[in-house]
Amino acid sequence: MEDPVREIPTVIELLTESPPTLQASTVEKFFTPNASFTHPFCRTLSFNGSRWLVLAIYRFYKIMSPRIDLQVKSVAFDQEHLKLYVTISQIFSIFIIPFYIAPVTLTTVLTLTTNPNEYRGYLDFPNDQGKSVDSESEETRRYWISSQEDLYQTTEFVKFFLPFGIGVSMVLVWHLFATIGCVLGSLLLSPITWAEENLAMKKEIREVSGRNVTDVAGHVVERVTHETSDIINGVAKSVQDRLK
Repeated sequence: MEDPVREIPTVIELLTESPPTLQASTVEKFFTPNASFTHPFCRTLSFNGSRWLVLAIYRFYKIMSPRIDLQVKSVAFDQEHLKLYVTISQIFSIFIIPFYIAPVTLTTVLTLTTNPNEYRGYLDFPNDQGKSVDSESEETRRYWISSQEDLYQTTEFVKFFLPFGIGVSMVLVWHLFATIGCVLGSLLLSPITWAEENLAMKKEIREVSGRNVTDVAGHVVERVTHETSDIINGVAKSVQDRLK
């Protein structure tokens, strides 16, 4: 890929919705030979030839759901760290469960590389002139996928094995109890918060102990005033957002 943000929606469409031969060609063209794949239900390691496992996963994906409606919602490219973040929504129809479709949303994190040959020391991807990819200029720099990681919220990936809203309901109930547990924990363990705050205040007072009492008091008042102002501004912003 020369422009990952522009090209990745087409690449994903070819991987998930194209015939087997075209799907295989897409994997071979855009993934490095040692590419890895990570999913809540499966994982590959990275080794010479691991790209074949990536192809097998995509092929089984197509077998399980011959008809896939997929849409790329957003793409973000962290060029410094060669990370491509893609938000995808898809309707997954599992053929072994009649009349059931699973609308899911996920974020795919693609780790890119500009030199897919580095790991073994010889050329697997020469450019059109037969030169190494290292010799390409910034304007013609190409990117390959060295790893793919699919990230699902719990409420999303349970749809694959607990259909008809059963899994989602169970997760939501668990989330409710977990939230209640967090609230109760924060109340029961509030002495720890109080102790932490007091230790922080004493540390600040020690840091300014070389100054006179007026300076210390002024420093503490300034800190409390700043924190109070932040809280008030946050509440005011929240009220304004709700009134819109």
